[in-house]
Amino acid sequence: MALLDTLKAYLDDNAVRYELIKHPTAYTAPSLAHAEHVSGWNHAKVVMLKSDDGTIMAVLPANCRVDLQKLGATLKKPLRLATEEEFKSLFPDCATGTMPPFGHFYDLPVYVDASLTKSDFIVFQVGTHEDAMKMSYADFERLERPAVTRFSILPPKTQAA
Repeated sequence: MALLDTLKAYLDDNAVRYELIKHPTAYTAPSLAHAEHVSGWNHAKVVMLKSDDGTIMAVLPANCRVDLQKLGATLKKPLRLATEEEFKSLFPDCATGTMPPFGHFYDLPVYVDASLTKSDFIVFQVGTHEDAMKMSYADFERLERPAVTRFSILPPKTQAA
C-alpha cells in the first residue's frame, strides 16, 4: 500500500485529479481493462524491456503489443522483453507486473506509444492486481515527461482484415 500512498501524495501535491478504482483480481491487460470498465485504448499497460545498457519502461494501450524492432530502431539499440526475474526487484512496493507508468519513481526511462496520447484519460495499475487509478493523460504527460514515439502494434488476431 506504500506505493498507492506515495502516488496519491505526489498527485495531490501537483493538484492532479484522479480516481481510484477497485476491481476483481485480474492479471492480463485485456482482463484488467474489462474489470475496470474501460476500453483497451485507455488502459495504459506497462511492459518492461531490456537493452545492453539497462531496463526501460514502455507504456502502451492494453490491446496492443510492443514492436521491439520499431522501438529498438528508434532508440538505436536492440531490445527484448525483460523477464519477471529481471525486473521484479526494481519494484519492491508492487506485486509483480502491477507497476504504474511512473518510471521516475524507480529511476527508469519511460517511453509512451503515441497512440496513447490521443486518450483523454488513462487507467493503470497501482501496485496490486485489484487496484487501479484513472487520471487525465495530459496530467500524466506533464508530470512524467515520457519520451513519446510509435512502437505499438495490434496482435494478429485483432488487426483489421
